[in-house]
Amino acid sequence: MKMKPHLHGKRGADLLHDPLLNKGQAFTEAERDALGLRGLLPPHVATQDEQVAKILETVRRKPTDLERYIYLISLQERNENLFYRLVTDNVTEMMPLIYTPTVGLACQRYAFIFRRPRGLFISLRDRGRVKQILQNWPHDDVRMIVVTDGERILGLGDLGANGMGIPVGKLSLYTACAGVMPDQCLPVMLDAGTDNAAFLADANYIGTKARRERGPAYDALVAEFVDSVQEIFPRACVQFEDFGNANAFRLLQHYRDKVCCFNDDIQGTAGVTLAGVCSALRLNGGTLANQRFLFLGAGEAGIGIGDLIVEALKAEGVTEEAARRQCWYVDSKGLVVSSRTDLAPHKRRFAHHHPGVDSLSAAVEALKPTMLIGVSGMPQTFTEPIVRAMAKFNQRPVIFALSNPTSKAECTAEQAYTWTDGRAIFASGSPFPDFVLHGRTFKPGQGNNSYIFPGVGLGIICSQAKRVTDEMFFVAAKVLASMVTEQDLAQGRIYPDLQRIREVSANIATAVARVAFQRGLTDMLCPEDLASRVRSQMYEPTYPNFV
Repeated sequence: MKMKPHLHGKRGADLLHDPLLNKGQAFTEAERDALGLRGLLPPHVATQDEQVAKILETVRRKPTDLERYIYLISLQERNENLFYRLVTDNVTEMMPLIYTPTVGLACQRYAFIFRRPRGLFISLRDRGRVKQILQNWPHDDVRMIVVTDGERILGLGDLGANGMGIPVGKLSLYTACAGVMPDQCLPVMLDAGTDNAAFLADANYIGTKARRERGPAYDALVAEFVDSVQEIFPRACVQFEDFGNANAFRLLQHYRDKVCCFNDDIQGTAGVTLAGVCSALRLNGGTLANQRFLFLGAGEAGIGIGDLIVEALKAEGVTEEAARRQCWYVDSKGLVVSSRTDLAPHKRRFAHHHPGVDSLSAAVEALKPTMLIGVSGMPQTFTEPIVRAMAKFNQRPVIFALSNPTSKAECTAEQAYTWTDGRAIFASGSPFPDFVLHGRTFKPGQGNNSYIFPGVGLGIICSQAKRVTDEMFFVAAKVLASMVTEQDLAQGRIYPDLQRIREVSANIATAVARVAFQRGLTDMLCPEDLASRVRSQMYEPTYPNFV
């Protein structure tokens, strides 16, 4: 779908300063005359392809990834069509720059790279006027909102208002990977303070300089925000992103049956991991019912993955109790077992009867898992003895080091392959380069949520679903796994090539929308050709003709 060229009376410099309408040197001779642009642009009329080639060369000449990020965000702020054309055509190269791992460093340095407002900042001092703040947003047909409070940014912890880079980056992927219209996306930062002492002492920190609010005032701000969204943007889906564990689970539980919302850290991570598990089973010849999963990390991602694995096992006829017993967790205190009295509520359903074990290595030896999944944010915790033990128990050990950014990964692809003599089935959250061992080239799989959440969001938008269900993530995982080719598997890759991401997203969106229609979660009538309907709604970043 091409963006409709609604000029709203804009001409000349005003037109050039609107990133949704600006074409830069690609304005034609006729457009320059008709729209008062003559003389405001260099004489040469460039094609979009020429612009992309020049931008790509400029990006590659930048000395660091952070400089590349800053340059790309600046491009997005002045010419969205060109930005998305560049990213869509070069998604494998651009995604690590506009999102993880570079976005983590960008958030840490956000005070110094913040140029133009992008999204809405809502703080505790704004209570009572959140609706008015939402009305300040210049676009009135918002369909996807990504909101964070900045408490748990990737594996980097509490970054407060600097975490705004995450909603901005996520929504860029909604557009680049699934064709969600840019003007239907809204990033939001709920600034409830920060417990980051360095930021509180930093004169350049952009957020509220106060300790993080955790009481009734926080809940009231979230409630006012959610209620105001229902009034101002009634067709919007709210994605909760990078909230701390204490709030993430309870907010999802509180709102999931009341409004159209989901938590990507819990549900999206679960979907992409389940897809990787299914692909791994194609490589090792196992069945889901015969697996034993050991997680390092029992937070949002880990518990979310376990819950979805349980649903997948139940679909294969395994009882819920037996399914849960296939999932084991190690947290900062050791193995999660029923005798522990210090467990948060979200961990208790996976607390099994077993002697206490105080370390991951001891848990691996005691449980002999078939799949080891890292979602801890603790780098280099999959040590050589642990990975070698996995290889001792399994002919094809599954090692998922999913923590982001790259600096937080539990082990590297090179380590996993080397310590298992090339037998590991490996995936990571952030990208690792190809690795050659014994003359064989391995292409590590990246279990990136961008394989899941953009397609889920597109399906919600296309069906105008009123709620988001776990079944939607279950079908999304199945679609994603089905798109892994034999060639992918032969190269050690358990996810499709990222260059196919828009095809993946379209198929996931179709499956998600079908769930919405089948379950009566929408007032729309299901189109006769749902797949074609979904594809027709996808934004294509090509320039409109204004005259």
